[in-house]
Amino acid sequence: MSRYEFTKNLETGNAMIDREHRELIQAVNRLLDACSEGKGRAFMDETIKFLNNYVNQHFSHEEQLQKRSSYPGLAAHRAFHEKYKQTLKEITSQISASGPTIAELGKLNKHISVLLSHITTEDKKLGAFLNQS
Repeated sequence: MSRYEFTKNLETGNAMIDREHRELIQAVNRLLDACSEGKGRAFMDETIKFLNNYVNQHFSHEEQLQKRSSYPGLAAHRAFHEKYKQTLKEITSQISASGPTIAELGKLNKHISVLLSHITTEDKKLGAFLNQS
């Protein structure tokens, strides 16, 4: 499974959001590396826990910025975040339970693609709005 890169097209123009997106992609890559290298379950579970916690923390930061700036897309953005966190938790719980099967890694890969798409559309809109404020 290929690694993810934080490329120019993922930049939102907000330093905090971009930094956290970089760290999020690094966490995903650590999990994928752990799975593909057959690292111990303890390392994989620790990485899964970190990834889920980090997603919660990052989404909370984004929502705080949206509240403070009266961002008009807050409700839809929050709804996406809640659904995303729940699905990530389900996928990573299954990886913890059954190990990194091809099917589960495929689901994770697809879910990360959803996040990258969200960054390039919705988070870029948020970044542009914050830069106007």
